[in-house]
Amino acid sequence: MTSTPRLAGINAELTAESPSSPSDDQTPPGAPQTVRDRAATLVVNALGFIGVKYRRGGNVPETGFDCSGLVRYVFHDAWGLDLPRRAEQISHIGARVGKDQLQPGDLVFYNTLRKTVSHVGIYLGDGQFIHAPSRGEEVRVEDMNQPYWTKRFSGARRVSQDDLAVQ
Repeated sequence: MTSTPRLAGINAELTAESPSSPSDDQTPPGAPQTVRDRAATLVVNALGFIGVKYRRGGNVPETGFDCSGLVRYVFHDAWGLDLPRRAEQISHIGARVGKDQLQPGDLVFYNTLRKTVSHVGIYLGDGQFIHAPSRGEEVRVEDMNQPYWTKRFSGARRVSQDDLAVQ
């Protein structure tokens, strides 16, 4: 479950200045959002779905999400991107990112069904990710450093708006 300290840590990471993006005072009015701003949009949108019920094959909050349905919905809602349907397919989009280089908005992949990639979530920062876990559960925030997730981690990707055509 989420807690105030976890979300405070995530918020601090989102508002920290990223060395790879210009500071807000250097961005002219009307210019495209910074990388940090786009990631913040993804994270805030994803956090809005905490508590939505898991539903296998689910694509919308009204009826529930599975893991890839949640990720697809958040990316489409925030950026207008249409990601592939399955976690394994999504794992081929974007650039690989090392676990030590994760930034909010990155996708994290797990081997939960004895396949290299069978589960996906969105990294929030502070070692946390959000996902739709499994039947009978709800969308929630998890600690990536829990032994269950550490053993099953299979990689991460950073998807940018340039990786897919805006629909």
